[in-house]
Amino acid sequence: MDRNQKSEVVTTLNATFADLGVVVVTRNLGMTVAQSTILRQKMREAGASYKVTKNKLAKIALKDTQYETISSMLTGPVALATSADPVAAAKVVIDFAKTNDKLEIVGGAMGGVLLDAEGVKALASMPSLDELRAKIVGLIQAPATKLATVIQTPASQLARVFNAYAEKEAA
Repeated sequence: MDRNQKSEVVTTLNATFADLGVVVVTRNLGMTVAQSTILRQKMREAGASYKVTKNKLAKIALKDTQYETISSMLTGPVALATSADPVAAAKVVIDFAKTNDKLEIVGGAMGGVLLDAEGVKALASMPSLDELRAKIVGLIQAPATKLATVIQTPASQLARVFNAYAEKEAA
């Protein structure tokens, strides 16, 4: 890789770190290409990305960003799992690590908060942003649904009473 390519990688990574909700640092302990491909596919499906970069370039790109605290974790064969949703990348990495012992979670960061491996696991157990939005919409809709049911109930009861009187007179 020549100097221009390295500069481009650093610029791209730096711009990426500005828009992220979470960065998870993983250590690759001999994963095959097929396993890495499967992990990348799962990450894409969740709206996240998984990138192996040179540690020195990543450390340069991390300078002056909110994720600068993870620089100390970038030793050895590491990769960065990133996503705008603070939970997506952590969930995919944790799920994949459960079935593959060659992927180790080193730690990560959510904004300026440094996370160890247990912190990443705790983050993965939280509901995703979409799940939280769905719960909020459900909570907002529940009172309206109950109100409509309460308003509709007296009308249906009146209709039953009138129907009973009509059937009584017809008999």
